[in-house]
Order: sequence, then structure tokens, then C-alpha cells
Amino acid sequence: MRKLFFIIMVLAVNVTLVSAQHAKANLVFDKMIHDFGELQESNGRVNYVFKFKNTGGQPMVLHNVKASCGCTTPEWTHNPIPPGGTGQVKAIFDPRNRPGNFNKSITVQSNAQNGTVVLRITGKVLAREKTVEDIYPRNMDVIRLESSHLAFTKMSPQQKKTEQLKIISTSAEPVKLSFLNVPKHITIKAVPEVLQPNQAAVITATYDASIKNDWGFVTDNIFLIFNDTRDYKNRLTLSASIEEDFAGWSEDKKANAPVISIAEKTWNFGEIKQGDKVNHEFKVQNNGKSQLIIRKVKASCGCTAIKPAKTILAPGEETTIIAEFNSAGKSGRQNKSVTVVTNDPKSTTTLLRITGNVQ
Repeated sequence: MRKLFFIIMVLAVNVTLVSAQHAKANLVFDKMIHDFGELQESNGRVNYVFKFKNTGGQPMVLHNVKASCGCTTPEWTHNPIPPGGTGQVKAIFDPRNRPGNFNKSITVQSNAQNGTVVLRITGKVLAREKTVEDIYPRNMDVIRLESSHLAFTKMSPQQKKTEQLKIISTSAEPVKLSFLNVPKHITIKAVPEVLQPNQAAVITATYDASIKNDWGFVTDNIFLIFNDTRDYKNRLTLSASIEEDFAGWSEDKKANAPVISIAEKTWNFGEIKQGDKVNHEFKVQNNGKSQLIIRKVKASCGCTAIKPAKTILAPGEETTIIAEFNSAGKSGRQNKSVTVVTNDPKSTTTLLRITGNVQ
């Protein structure tokens, strides 16, 4: 009798637990993964509807549905789902500029006992044939370009480098291409110089860092002239990052190199009134074993005046970089930077930050 009583009690407890479990909302999808197969990029967006049911005993609400990337935009049932009720999550996938295989997730969060469910959509995007606008996305009057920015990236102070930029004519007439405001350290030409209608060409530019005689990230703006007509909105930006090359240094030379040390790299000037000027001293020390040379100090805008007290520091020597912020014409939150370029092989560029609020 005792044994029978014990069994009955266990069964009663289990029945109670099962009943309590089913009293909660329960999210059940008819399908967790959908394979779109092969999609033509040119056909645009596709969608699939994941259907679900609340098999629990309480109303269910989907709190949030989030896709793993912006190319997948979900839509879902927002109203509470009663016990036995159904709803849906719609996955919308945009294949534009996404050729190749894809595997995206959609995370569904609800008040159900299985509070988080992950759905997936998969497939393969077949790339569309590229148009002139795709190949040459930058439009400039009578031509299109791959880009309006020609980057020479990292260069040593004595290096000369050549880069090219592809262009195409969009004019129904011949276009003569020339250049204005070309600095001495850059030579630039178009080949051919005269483009026939729909003809492709190449802009070739050579950058001589020894003539530029500068340090860090530098830019130049050159204007494109079509058929000898000037329009200053047709601008090509050329950039380079001029840094010393320490790759050939021996281990002994590296061990005896200068080391820049700046205790505090951020200055918050707090709250100031518009028109006020404030300044701060950044303390710089050479913790290395040879001379530290401060090659360049550059602010992110003209409102921050920089004045290095000394540019060559012996081992152990200190100096200050004085930053002055002029709030004239400024309002609201301010975030400025000061770039310090040195001959420290481990830290050629150091970034200082100036923040605060102008009332």
C-alpha cells in the first residue's frame, strides 16, 4: 500500500508539472530553414514566410525579430497569439551586390517557454551583368570614373609610386581631358588624352614623396578640365601616408630606438561658452635610447592651434605640445584630434583627442 501510494504521488506531481509546462506559451514553426536555391541578382528582392503556431496554454507575443545583416529585412505578427493560434515571420532578402552563397539567420524572441528561436535562409546569388554605372560609379559631367580618390597608401619619404584610375567617356562628342592645380610632386596624364564617345581610358599619376617633403597622411586636390572648360566641382583627391621604413633595421638598432611617451592622450575641456579660447599642455617624453624627432604635429581643424615647444628630444628629455581650442563659430559637442608624427619605429603616429561642449 505504501508503495502504491508513493507511485500515485509521483504520477500526480508529473501531471502537475506537465500541465504547468503546457500552460505557458510555446512557439512551434512549421519550418526552421528555407533554401531559396539559385537567385538572379537582377530579379531583385525575394521573400519567404515562416509560419508558426502557439501550442501552449497562454497567449504568446513576439518581442523582437532581428536579422543577422541588413540585406535581410524581417516582418512579423505583432498581435498576441492565443493558445492554438498562428502567426508568421516574413524574411525579405535583397540580393543586390551580394553575389555568391549566403546563409543568414533571423532570431525570434518571444515570451514562450522556448524564448529564442533561430530561423535561417540560404541560397546562392547569381551575379548580374555589370553596367557602366557599376564599373565606373563616380559620375563627373562627361566621364565616369572608378573613383574620385586615388590612394598611394603607405610610402617612404624618398619613394616614388605610380597608380592608375580607369575612366570612360559618356559624351556623344570627343572629350579632351586635362588637369589643373597639379602640385610639383605629382605628374598626371590621361591615356588617351582625347576620348571618343564611349571610349575607356586610364588616368596615370606618379607621386614623388621626396618632393612633397611631408609626413603622415597627406592629401592633394586636382581638378579635371573637359574641353578646356573649368568646373571646380570636378575634383580628384590624391592621398598618401608618408612614413619612415623601419623594416631594414637590425635588432640592435631597434633596441636603441627612441620611444615616445605621452601620459594623457585625451583632454576634455568641459563646458565653455561660444567664443572662449582654452588651451592644454600635452607632456611628451622620450623614453628611448636615441633622439626622438617630432616630425609633424597636425590638428584636425583650424580651430585647434598646435605649438610644439621642442622638436628634438634627447633620451629622457621632456617637452610640451600646446593645444589651443577656439570655440568661435562652434556649438554643441566637440571632438577634435591632433596627430603627432615621430621617428619612433613602434609608434610613428600618435593620436591626441580634444573633447568638450560649447554652449
